[in-house]
Amino acid sequence: MERVKKKKGKKTTIRRINDWLHLWLGLMSGIIVFIISITGCFYAFQQEIKDRIEPWRFVEERPEPFVPPSRILDTAAVYMPGQQPTGLTYGHGREAAAVGYISKASFSVVFINPYTGEFLKKQTPRGGDEFNFFNFILDGHTALWLPYEIGKPVVGVATLVFVVLLFTGLVMWWPKRWRKATRNKSFKIKLTGSFKRANYDLHNVLGFYSLIFAFILAVTGLVWSFEWFDKAVYYVVSGGEIKQGHHHPHSDLSHKDLPWEDTMTPLDRAWYTTLETADDINGMYMTPYPADDDDPIDITVYHLRGQWYDHSEYFYDRYTLAPLEMEGSKYREASFADQLSMMNYDIHVGSIGGLAGKVFAFFISLICASLPITGFLVWWNKR
Repeated sequence: MERVKKKKGKKTTIRRINDWLHLWLGLMSGIIVFIISITGCFYAFQQEIKDRIEPWRFVEERPEPFVPPSRILDTAAVYMPGQQPTGLTYGHGREAAAVGYISKASFSVVFINPYTGEFLKKQTPRGGDEFNFFNFILDGHTALWLPYEIGKPVVGVATLVFVVLLFTGLVMWWPKRWRKATRNKSFKIKLTGSFKRANYDLHNVLGFYSLIFAFILAVTGLVWSFEWFDKAVYYVVSGGEIKQGHHHPHSDLSHKDLPWEDTMTPLDRAWYTTLETADDINGMYMTPYPADDDDPIDITVYHLRGQWYDHSEYFYDRYTLAPLEMEGSKYREASFADQLSMMNYDIHVGSIGGLAGKVFAFFISLICASLPITGFLVWWNKR
């Protein structure tokens, strides 16, 4: 009998520690978790909303090829004099081409008709006079509207705490005895009772049903918050391999001083070669001016509309246009660990499942935003 009592007492102590952690970690991180989650709700449909309210992102589709990158860049240069573009994006069919300009203080985009090379719109989402709602939401989601070097780690720590809360919450949810009454209390929300009961059920039951999906959203967010976490996930998934940092093949500097004799620019020629080589082209991204002398021309092809993970990178020697290869640069040929890494963004925002996936991610984020509120009210009502 004494041994049984000791075991029961030990379980009670562990349960009390678990409950104490859940309470105080939840109270300390609640407002941050709420901000991260509610901004995630807004951001889930940012692409669809922007497509509706920004008509310059689309053009009339034509049965003719796009103009080459040099035409797009020449047009953009007129509206961004003295600045060097950092990225050029081609969309699909009705989508406008976009040339991005990034600096420490601002980010500007020039939209251009990809069939004619004509200017459509210049926009400065960051650093300009015009308020950009989704940049505001993204700043809150990633850094709580604080300086990035301060806000990013705070968001990361709060997300780690949230993961702990999910597991301590599961321990609190788990019934001591599986009877009909406890099953109803654990799996059903009773909205016809008192406010306290309804609030408790919203916290307890919704928290349980959303646990796995909330965990996935948190883990995919932590991949961006902490480099060590990203490498740890890759190490586990790959079975012990070390994740390499950003790397790429290099151009042959021995050809650096040779004259370029083609009538096309190297970027145009590489673009046309990619069009002939790649399959299922539903968008392209390229860096017009490689930063270092040995950097290659890098063109990324997106194979699925509205999703980023299924892509292939094509590298070319910037002096000879010889094709260069790099392991893991094409999703369809990459290892499972590399594929999962490429899918991280699409999983996080729900686009991995198309529009239905985004709707699902929206509701999971909404539940995550509600948990600090309902949890606080549970504590307040029990005081």
